[in-house]
Amino acid sequence: MSVWIKICGNTSLADARLAVEAGADAVGFVLAPSPRQVSVAETASICSHLPDKIERIGVFVDAGLEEIYAAVRACGLSGVQLHFDAAADFPARLRERLGTWVRILRVVHFDTQQTERASQQVAEHAWNLHLDGVLVDSRTATAVGGTGVAFDWGEARRTIFSDMGTLRLIAAGGLNPNNVAEAISTLQPWGVDVVSGVESAPGRKDAWKVREFVARVRAVPPF
Repeated sequence: MSVWIKICGNTSLADARLAVEAGADAVGFVLAPSPRQVSVAETASICSHLPDKIERIGVFVDAGLEEIYAAVRACGLSGVQLHFDAAADFPARLRERLGTWVRILRVVHFDTQQTERASQQVAEHAWNLHLDGVLVDSRTATAVGGTGVAFDWGEARRTIFSDMGTLRLIAAGGLNPNNVAEAISTLQPWGVDVVSGVESAPGRKDAWKVREFVARVRAVPPF
């Protein structure tokens, strides 16, 4: 299968266009406090200049239903990423407001010290018909995303990625052009998500890294 690619943390039209031209499937915008934060107005302006084929994913942290809905409408987002521990019924309420055409992703942080917790969370999400996928990310003491730190792929494969049926799992956390092929071969995810691994500085993309990342994902043999 062809692995879905999201280039996240875009802060400019030039960077978003770079991802499109490189062949990514989706671009992400962090609508929350972060070195890569963009406002709703900035995101709307960027999205208005992108081709219809590219998915536009808004990343939200501790956001309410109406805040997310308003951002989706204003920016023309095709997806939302819940980068926080939202209530169990939140995806259902969000789906009711957004309809079926908006992709809803939830994030689970993988930690080798808490593998059972991560496995339980992913298993619970697998039964949630209102979710389109789960993004498995790493975290540090100071950041919940864009950490540049990879989690233990072998352990994650054994405990999460090996038996999730049709649930779409997206690998994130510490990916870059040099290791993404290995991550895909190990995890066999539905998709991959990258931020810091294709940057020259926080919030600024490196053109060679973006193109090379996409090329190396596309070069991985189907599984």
